[in-house]
Amino acid sequence: MTNVVNDKNSLFARAETEVYELRVNAESDEVLKIWIKEPTWLQVEQALSSVMDMSQDGMQLDLNKMYKFMAEEFIEKTEPQLSTLEILRLNPFIGNQLKEVLPNPFSDMMEVDTKKAN
Repeated sequence: MTNVVNDKNSLFARAETEVYELRVNAESDEVLKIWIKEPTWLQVEQALSSVMDMSQDGMQLDLNKMYKFMAEEFIEKTEPQLSTLEILRLNPFIGNQLKEVLPNPFSDMMEVDTKKAN
């Protein structure tokens, strides 16, 4: 027998954001604070579709478009305050940390592939 959800709020993406501290560089204790929202399923699909670029040469993946979409949609605010353009201009040291804390739209696809393989 299955149970129907009693609290429908558990079905929705969290409204509150999660704050992360990204180190500015390896030698400094300064940080960039960044607040990230949990995406809805539709936003995950939009992030995935932003990656695909159809052309006469076939389908190509453009991760830059996905990261731009994610910066625009999932980052609520930063301290110090940065625009989306400034976020996209972050140095690789900070950018690599940011990729680790942003939602991964491919994670559900990888879970399905892993379950199929087992």
